[in-house]
Amino acid sequence: MLLEMKVFGLAMDPYTNAPVVILKDAEEKNVLPVWIGSLEASAIASELEHVHFSRPMTHDLIKDILKNVSALVTRIEVIDLKDNIFYATIHMATQNGALRVDARPSDAIAIALRTSSPIFVEMAVLEKSKHVDMRGAVSKNEAEGDTAKELDKLAPEEFGKYKM
Repeated sequence: MLLEMKVFGLAMDPYTNAPVVILKDAEEKNVLPVWIGSLEASAIASELEHVHFSRPMTHDLIKDILKNVSALVTRIEVIDLKDNIFYATIHMATQNGALRVDARPSDAIAIALRTSSPIFVEMAVLEKSKHVDMRGAVSKNEAEGDTAKELDKLAPEEFGKYKM
């Protein structure tokens, strides 16, 4: 089962100092922290802050290519969490039919923000994320298991300037 979520903001993991994109559902009952790289955090932050560059950045370029080939991003889905690595897919409608592309969640989220596409998370991913042990493995899209619980307790104003 899929749950629609929105980007709530970006934060820094207090244990690993790695960027984390926070997804929340509309009722803010479910939270999914996804540990990402600093470049991906920058791409997400620039869109959240409505910062536009004179030349297209990678995710802007992807958006422009999709537009020029008449492909429409219909949604992105965070579909799995295996071995402490999150998996996502980008769903598109094309002239030749539906298309699904494997992606890192950070890239999928950056594209979803740029195309105003909905973000969905598989309920099983939310459940698995509660039991993740990410010590020392942030480069694999991982984070400290207790960090998710700590991030969930933070007030919105503690997320800094990159909140929605």
